[in-house]
Amino acid sequence: MTKVAPSPVSTRMPRVAVIVPSYGVAHLVGEALASLQAQTLAEWECVVIDDGAPDDVVGAVAPFLTDARIRFIATGNHGVAAARNTAIAATTAPLIALLDGDDRFRPHYLASMVALLEARPEVRFATCNALLFGALPREELCFSPRQGTSDGVHGNLAEVIDRSFSVYIGTTFRRTDFEKVGGFKEGMTHSEDLDLWVRLLELGGQACYIDRVLGEYRVRPHSATDDPIRLLHGNLQVYLRAQARLAPDHPVQPVVAAMIEETRAALDFEHALLRIAGGEVNRGLAELRAVRSRVQGPVWTLSFALWRVMPALARPMLGWRRAARARSDKRPSLAAVLTGDPV
Repeated sequence: MTKVAPSPVSTRMPRVAVIVPSYGVAHLVGEALASLQAQTLAEWECVVIDDGAPDDVVGAVAPFLTDARIRFIATGNHGVAAARNTAIAATTAPLIALLDGDDRFRPHYLASMVALLEARPEVRFATCNALLFGALPREELCFSPRQGTSDGVHGNLAEVIDRSFSVYIGTTFRRTDFEKVGGFKEGMTHSEDLDLWVRLLELGGQACYIDRVLGEYRVRPHSATDDPIRLLHGNLQVYLRAQARLAPDHPVQPVVAAMIEETRAALDFEHALLRIAGGEVNRGLAELRAVRSRVQGPVWTLSFALWRVMPALARPMLGWRRAARARSDKRPSLAAVLTGDPV
């Protein structure tokens, strides 16, 4: 990775507030903060928030508090949405950037995001590509397909909802817009970020994607993305809330309805797999066949044909598939995680 000298510490008013939730990542948060201090844009403020973490976050953050731009807040454990809301309320900059405590910014992240948002008031939030690293067989990019359905750079409400325009968590947005939509939805344990992106775009305007690797997203064993059922439930709540908020004749309503149907089918698929794993093979296979369209390809076609003749093979075959994925530390793409794709 190219080394970039950080800008000198600025005494000017901050142009962007960086929010760093740090629950359970005391051993990693120093990397996040070091990447922040290496930014080529110096006019930032940062709040690190420990919302009742079981590890020594305060000890890990203490060496960084000599930088006047970095502050530390400790609260009870109320979840990541509440933690981000609390930290944002303690800042004043007109732009807000998210940096999870186990992730990293590339040196030009803030300069790129701030310049875009300051120049283009119609953009509700700016996102980028990022490197996936950590518990993976090899490093890879978050996004490889073309973003959205137009120029590959801009996304609208429908495209964020149907996931043709994907959003990296290290995203930057405007404080005024954040306050208009009421912040993160507290109590959500999954998909609270998607919920915010949808509500921001309900204000109108666009999302904007910078097709450069400006962030680094750490995949950790047993992270939230390892629980597809909870992720799908979180997504479903986002879509149901959007359906209720939008006018019945809103042009995005058909997209929302399609995503509700798709997400419910994905949940049925995952529940069927769990039923088979638990020994209810015949009932699980019947439920699996009802959502057969969730999976494609010759292996699945052959498997369904075989299970019709020998249903007892379904449990060991699906168990082997899950074990093989666990052994290889294979993770689905970020887009697959977000849409609940079981393949």
